[in-house]
Amino acid sequence: MASQSTQKLSLFALTAMVVGSMVGAGIFNLPGRFGAATGPFGAMIAWAIAGTGMYMLARVFQALAEKRPDLDSGVFAYAKAGFGNYVGFLSAFGYWLGSCLGNVFYWVLIGSTLGRFFPDLFGDGSSTIAIIVSLIGIWIFHFMILRGVEQAAFINTIVTIAKIVPIIVFILALVFVFNYAQFSENFFGGPGMPEKSLIAQVRDTMLITVFVFLGIEGASVYSRFAKERSDVGKATILGFVGVTGLMVAVTLLPYAALPQAQIAALQQPSLATVLEAVVGHWGAVFISIGVLVSVLGAYLAWSLICAEVLFAAAKSQDMPKLFAAQNGNRVPANALWLTNIVVSLFVISTYWSRDAFNFMLDMTSVTALLPYLLVAGYGVLLARSGVGYETTPEKRGRDQVFAWIAVVYTIFMFAAAGLKYVLLVAVLFVPGTILYFWARREQNLQLFTPTELIVFAITLIAGLIGAYGLLTGIITP
Repeated sequence: MASQSTQKLSLFALTAMVVGSMVGAGIFNLPGRFGAATGPFGAMIAWAIAGTGMYMLARVFQALAEKRPDLDSGVFAYAKAGFGNYVGFLSAFGYWLGSCLGNVFYWVLIGSTLGRFFPDLFGDGSSTIAIIVSLIGIWIFHFMILRGVEQAAFINTIVTIAKIVPIIVFILALVFVFNYAQFSENFFGGPGMPEKSLIAQVRDTMLITVFVFLGIEGASVYSRFAKERSDVGKATILGFVGVTGLMVAVTLLPYAALPQAQIAALQQPSLATVLEAVVGHWGAVFISIGVLVSVLGAYLAWSLICAEVLFAAAKSQDMPKLFAAQNGNRVPANALWLTNIVVSLFVISTYWSRDAFNFMLDMTSVTALLPYLLVAGYGVLLARSGVGYETTPEKRGRDQVFAWIAVVYTIFMFAAAGLKYVLLVAVLFVPGTILYFWARREQNLQLFTPTELIVFAITLIAGLIGAYGLLTGIITP
């Protein structure tokens, strides 16, 4: 069995986990998604909103890591501490499910990237060949991760460094060809784009901004592996600032190279198509290689996070104890098996989706919002209670303001997502509650408090409405 010392991660490794989790698939799709929604002016407003909201959330994660070091299983532990067992379970299950959906999106993106070069085989990433290749890849990674977390974390650090290079090359190339006249023409929305209000333009970018910020809590999830507890908060902020700079540059620079209508019509990954237009075909090949390296690295990080969330929830008795089992390499093997079985089923389901690419991206974003909202809510409760602030009472007011802004931001994100995605997430939460029943039965504990029963009833009703919408065709994936 691996010694405890070999499991400890440095500040650099934790920061690499944050960057590796965040710089995955989303950043390579930003030009096309933003180009279809808005011009540079709307994009700047969208990034100001998203950057502020996510920065506040990062500060909440930092404060909670410092004030409640005893809660070392990350995201869902805060929801349980603040809002009770069932809400804590929903947070853990939602976070795990969102991570699974994100992993499905990665494989769809790999398929669509290969589809640039082999369109008849891979198409948009949801063809039969693309699904078979994805399933093979899922299980190769599965058996590699079973060999040990430290080995996988080391690979992630190397991949994180390697995948930043194509993005930097993209930014430098577009800075070199920056066309001010083109940027000005696109600024409030380029010619040939449909008329819509600035609010509608900004709203249409919101889910992609949530997706690209997913992973901001990567260091928090792995807090039990940190050499120094204070490194968790530092890694979160360092990763956030660096990645935000990259994402804003990647979004805005294409507007100075191509008309917005052309950007909006780009094949994904749109970063490759933009660079191809600027420097020639080698640009598309270069970025596509970067996409494959980046996505596989992010997939590795998120596979680890998926298994870690189930494992931590089982250790704290919020999931069946079956998932608390570790193999000889200290890897939560049963949690990893369930994760990859679910990811495989979702990958197969993309065959019937009209737009698997954007659907999986948006579903991942919405599923992650509930855990984020509950973390922000607990940040408010903790700052108001003063627990953990005995030696730094002057920080209570500041931290409460940060947490309230994060709460407002996540509620706004739910509104921007729309009812369709909220109902679809509820459809998945209802059968997931079976795991909660299982865990409570194992411990001979009361199933629900009166308040939790109301929460379950709301979840059940929303799930039934969503299922009815799917069956009747009112809601389409």
